[in-house]
Amino acid sequence: MAMQVGSPPAAAPARFGRPSRTLLIGLSLGYFMVLLDLTIVSVALPAISRSMHVGLSGLQWVSNGYTVTFAALLLTAGWLSDRFGGRRVFLWGLLAFGVLSGVSAAATTLPVLVVLRLALGAAGALLLPSSLAVITNAYTDPAERARAVGSWAAITGAALAAGPVVGGVLTETVGWRAIFLVNVPLALISLIITVRLAPETARKQRSGLDLPGQISGVIALAALVYGLVEGPAKGWGAAEVLAAFAIMVAATAVFLGAEMRAGDAAMLPTRMFRSRGFSAALVAGLLANFGLSGLLFVLSLFFQDARGYSAFSAGLAFLPLTLPTAVNPIFTGRLVGRIGPRRPATIGFVLMGVGALIQAPFTSDSGLALAATVLGLLVFGFGISFTLPALVAGVASTVPVEFAGIGAGALNSARQVGASLGVAVLGVILSVASSNATGTRIALLVGGGVLLIGALVSGTSLRGRIPAQGR
Repeated sequence: MAMQVGSPPAAAPARFGRPSRTLLIGLSLGYFMVLLDLTIVSVALPAISRSMHVGLSGLQWVSNGYTVTFAALLLTAGWLSDRFGGRRVFLWGLLAFGVLSGVSAAATTLPVLVVLRLALGAAGALLLPSSLAVITNAYTDPAERARAVGSWAAITGAALAAGPVVGGVLTETVGWRAIFLVNVPLALISLIITVRLAPETARKQRSGLDLPGQISGVIALAALVYGLVEGPAKGWGAAEVLAAFAIMVAATAVFLGAEMRAGDAAMLPTRMFRSRGFSAALVAGLLANFGLSGLLFVLSLFFQDARGYSAFSAGLAFLPLTLPTAVNPIFTGRLVGRIGPRRPATIGFVLMGVGALIQAPFTSDSGLALAATVLGLLVFGFGISFTLPALVAGVASTVPVEFAGIGAGALNSARQVGASLGVAVLGVILSVASSNATGTRIALLVGGGVLLIGALVSGTSLRGRIPAQGR
């Protein structure tokens, strides 16, 4: 297996003259698994709380442990994908993710589970940019590439919304440990397909790994999340909370300085930001996942704590959000190929923001409140199905092909930073509110407002059309 992971067959170039649909499914399945793990935990949080006797801050670490390392290591994973080849990095990431998922199911204490979630985030980071790098290199025509990326996003975008449904069913019928075990067969199937069909991507000769940038980036994000999560419990004036924010500021300054000095050897080469569309896509990605992950975290707790739903019922309550993300991104991918990412992304952000705001006034258990929840989640789901594929295609169309891995890593790192901040910030709102219903109402208003800001960013700064010819 090691030889296959590191060295594709000599006949590969001729064999892969035309990209295989099965290959696209295999790559998308690996990415599906990674994104599923971002949200599948949300509905299981109350069950984990009861099993391990942990409170709100502990649950935030179970959720954010994964996204912190996922976000912080995505840029390095993009560098590894460009330097050593997307196929090799993707396969090693699959092996690690499958094994760690199986081990996570056996965790018995909160510290062990959080450490494993941190490790899973690192393995997941290897999968995301490498899968898109293989797709980007396999499809050389810009229009075909946009359609392939749209299909990739269509298959995988549903994972974010399907997570609560799958998590609810598994938690209620098997137990919360099953939410990790489900990854093992998914990883195996993706591994078999990719080993057999994936060609190696071109390797870009670059200088050594940007360790100052990587280390300072991890420290900055971890310190920020620590301060936000622990602030309500320990007090915002507590020495360790203030120290966390000070470390975050210092580490951010080090990161920016390191990236400016390193040039093209940087984790995130600064010349990529010469494209206004690239910069806007990163900001929009952060805002999109702030709203999505924050809403899933808040509503998962609200459904079970305030409305008294079981894990199974809470999972089913998210079905209105899931259904549009399962089918609409296929249409979005084609739409983006014709008119570019700006209008689809803007429409998506508006729908997501409206979907959150519709639910905010209705946090009771009345018939009207239930109808508002269904309508709000349905609108939100359609928003996701427009926004995420458009942002992915937007980045793919604004970076040179040789930076495909880094571009994918940058977008998704921004998105996962947003996810961590969404859970942390909206978690703070829940922790200081007088009741779960009041906290949920305020959190939905904040999340909706952030998403409408995303609409403004997309509408004014994303690229309008994808160029007809490659760069």
